Amino acid sequence: MIDAESETRMCDAAITLAFSVLGKRWNGMILAVLGQGSSSFVGLRTAVSGISDTVLSDRLAQLVGAGVVSRNVSKGPPISVSYQLTDAGMEIVPIIESLGDWAMRNLRPHR
Repeated sequence: MIDAESETRMCDAAITLAFSVLGKRWNGMILAVLGQGSSSFVGLRTAVSGISDTVLSDRLAQLVGAGVVSRNVSKGPPISVSYQLTDAGMEIVPIIESLGDWAMRNLRPHR
């Protein structure tokens, strides 16, 4: 039997795990863009204004490792790489949209 204190710790661990992925700068925006459909690296760099190539590459590797984004390489020629959300990643999209709605209602933009 799980006592209330253990249950709280399990919930906290799940939230901590979620924000270890979603809380990293740029990850939410990358996921939001991919929620609109697959994209190339260049397409993502254009859509996520201000991100550097190095950081985008790092974040994509993390999101692929977390199982929320897949990296697809076409044999070509020319060889091309695209990124798209996995089923798990697609489950995040409505949550990100709800978070954006909440932010629009409740947060002031940074100046």
